[in-house]
Amino acid sequence: MAINVRIQKVLLHTLIIAGFIIMLYPVLWMLISSFKPTETILTDNSLWPRNLTLSNYIKGWKGTSGTTFTTFYLNSLLMAGLAVIGNIISCSLAAYAFARLEFKGKKVMFALMLMTMMIPLHVLIVPQYIIFNKLEWVNTILPIVVPKFFAVEGFFVFLTVQFIRSLPRELDKAATVDGCGPIGIYTRIILPLTTPAIVTTTIFTFIWTWNDFFSQLLYLSSVKKYTVTLALRMFTDAGGEAALGSLFAMSVLSIVPVFLMFLFFQRYIVEGIATSGIK
Repeated sequence: MAINVRIQKVLLHTLIIAGFIIMLYPVLWMLISSFKPTETILTDNSLWPRNLTLSNYIKGWKGTSGTTFTTFYLNSLLMAGLAVIGNIISCSLAAYAFARLEFKGKKVMFALMLMTMMIPLHVLIVPQYIIFNKLEWVNTILPIVVPKFFAVEGFFVFLTVQFIRSLPRELDKAATVDGCGPIGIYTRIILPLTTPAIVTTTIFTFIWTWNDFFSQLLYLSSVKKYTVTLALRMFTDAGGEAALGSLFAMSVLSIVPVFLMFLFFQRYIVEGIATSGIK
């Protein structure tokens, strides 16, 4: 029996490692290719380049049309940072209202909020563009950032609502006895205890905004206002030819912020899961 159990564990770990290698291979190939001379990327299939070079990173960072990747990175960081702040504030406030406060039409408004999660994004593109165009917000980050401050992300509102509902109401009553009003309960009790939901909102908002291509392509037209995702497209010309070396090099650098987000917040996610399990 012991031998069979060991064999099963070995087979299971072998399958997991094999799956990990298969999923990691494209990223590894892109990373290695970013150090290859452009003319050898498609001809040299080895995972270890014969001639290492940093020219792809140097040339790629210079960007195109006189705009370097420093500008593109700052634009992406600004947009993603504002989107994170907006979602954290607005979605947590909306969730607190739905989970703790009593007001007329609460159930109807909550149902309407859930319905927004079922509407495809592309159905709203035309009316949204017309509104933002009349506001003269096109070619700015406002159409992408401002809606985040009005709790338009139903998924994060619903996620936070469910988390707040799991918190005991006795905490609210104790805070009320100590003289806290609704705002005080939100800032001193609810907000600190919803750290796992806030961290989840932070991670997904940052990643979705950083990797967003369609909305940024729709609303941004000036090269100096481009983000990283739009800048990567500029390495491909109208004829379909691409500067693969620079493209791969900047693609590798574009992954770094997302990787750092997971690396930095992983501890908080694990702590949040452990805390909720104990609770």
